[in-house]
Amino acid sequence: MNAAIAHRGPDGDGVHCEAGAGLGHRRLAIIDLEGGVQPLFNDEIGDFAIVFNGEIYNHRELAAELTGLGHIFHTRSDTEAILRAYMQWGADCVARLRGMFAFAIHDRRAGRLLLARDRLGMKPLYYSALNDGWLLFASEIGALLRHPDVKREIDPAALSDYLAYGYVPDPLSIYRGVGKLPPACLLDVQRGKPLPEPVRYWDLEYAPRQLSDAEALDELRAQLRDAVDSHLISDVPVGAFLSGGVDSAAVTAQMASLLTEPVRACTIGFDADAFDETPQARQAAAHLGAEHHLLMAQSDRFDLLDALAETYGEPFADSSALPTWLVCQLARTQTKVVLSGDGGDETLGGYARYRFYLNEERVRARIPAGVRRALFGPLGAIYPKLDWAPRGLRAKSTLQALARDAVEAVFHGVSVLDDDQRAALLSDDLQRAVAETPPVRHLHAAAARRDSHDSFLSRTLYGDLHTFLAGRVLVKVDRASMAHGLEVRAPLLDYRWAEWSARLPDPMKIRHGRGKWLLREGVAPLLPPGYLEQPKRGFSIPLAQWLRGPLKGRLLDALAAPALRQSGWFNLGQLDRLAAEHLTGRRDHGAALWSLLQLEAFLRRVHQGFDAASS
Repeated sequence: MNAAIAHRGPDGDGVHCEAGAGLGHRRLAIIDLEGGVQPLFNDEIGDFAIVFNGEIYNHRELAAELTGLGHIFHTRSDTEAILRAYMQWGADCVARLRGMFAFAIHDRRAGRLLLARDRLGMKPLYYSALNDGWLLFASEIGALLRHPDVKREIDPAALSDYLAYGYVPDPLSIYRGVGKLPPACLLDVQRGKPLPEPVRYWDLEYAPRQLSDAEALDELRAQLRDAVDSHLISDVPVGAFLSGGVDSAAVTAQMASLLTEPVRACTIGFDADAFDETPQARQAAAHLGAEHHLLMAQSDRFDLLDALAETYGEPFADSSALPTWLVCQLARTQTKVVLSGDGGDETLGGYARYRFYLNEERVRARIPAGVRRALFGPLGAIYPKLDWAPRGLRAKSTLQALARDAVEAVFHGVSVLDDDQRAALLSDDLQRAVAETPPVRHLHAAAARRDSHDSFLSRTLYGDLHTFLAGRVLVKVDRASMAHGLEVRAPLLDYRWAEWSARLPDPMKIRHGRGKWLLREGVAPLLPPGYLEQPKRGFSIPLAQWLRGPLKGRLLDALAAPALRQSGWFNLGQLDRLAAEHLTGRRDHGAALWSLLQLEAFLRRVHQGFDAASS
């Protein structure tokens, strides 16, 4: 199991076994390069032991406080700071941690195992309770699958969720009996007692504060500086991801103001102009005096698709995983640690879809639900899906959204395959198996935790933080980076930044039809003139055209493969129609076909691969 995640920690490993407990760890040495070996114990007797993945940015302050309380430290590592914080404050120690983390503490005296995950889910934690009473846990599902007693039985609800979202949302995994600890949760396991439910230890509050634009801009600059500065703590050089967007440019600009040497900035480009942001990245790098490293991704790197399936360990259909994998590979040639701009969109309302949602919600507020359903439902059903047309003519999705309630409309907007498309694609047997677990339930669960007085934008951002961000964005970055032994830190997901941004009034986030208004205003003086006026292309690949061109053969092979056609999950005629409509250019099914391509790769390389390896 420990060897299965050697890529996450190429600098060392450790295993400890005793009666009733075993801990293993792979180390990527970032802080206290000589000390901090794990599993780490409180002393020679070792009544307390920890394995930990991540970074604690305030570990020096914690160590100073704990030293004042009588604790004696034997290392300079953040790992020991967590362990001694637990010895002092118990499970409440998580409230004092500033960083990204997943850890397990074995408390021999109390017969206790405490599992914890950071507030926003930057570091993963899978677990599985076996029939013989053992609890297994690991940073990646592949490590658990090395244990012969973990059953590789596909969960129909998780499969349906995957086809809806393009990933399997927490707390499920693709396999029955293997779960993910959700962000900001503890799992407090007591020896001899039933496995408890995870307990949430932190949440965001969105009650807006009243403040002027000038006050908000002052706060933003202070918050950004503090978040980036805290994330620079390291005993190895720290670099940056730099795309053509405002988030990565803001982080890189702040780094440039804090570091004495040029920032090592890494950019991935494409040989398709509509998706290539290298001109903007070069402009920002030159303006900031960065040491710029650029890699152009060619449209023939499809040899990586099987590697991606193995890297993620579950079906995962974010096509930007491919360029993310490549830019992480590039960055690892320069450093072990980079800062990214992840989180800016989810905390400050940056995605274009938020503005569409807001416009739709204004219409919903003016028309009773019954009238909307009667009027817009039939119109949405008969209006053609004009994927090729200008945005103003592509009204089908908007009409359908207006017939729904707010949560279901948001789900419709983020779905890879919406309810009608899944109904056409899934077999009758699979539809019956998942009838009681509609994928929208994940967004409904997030909405149920919000105050009824929260604004529509706040509720939408909160839902994205707990689904899209935790299940897709952060999974993509963690697995792609750790596959290369690279640590990626996200200052715009620092919990203090998240708490501060949550309480900003909505017009500080979206104003004049643009998202992240306050961030744009605040960092504009740090960036080249006109930089923020350039269109953002998004960190994506030319998926539709690749599937009609260099990926066509692979797509047709995947759709013809026994793993899909003999699974009993699909209406085979609909599988063939999706491909035919896309390949002829009649419809753009790129995202749906990519999800099926990645599902087939997962089944072949991971699911069936483990069966073959164990036989």
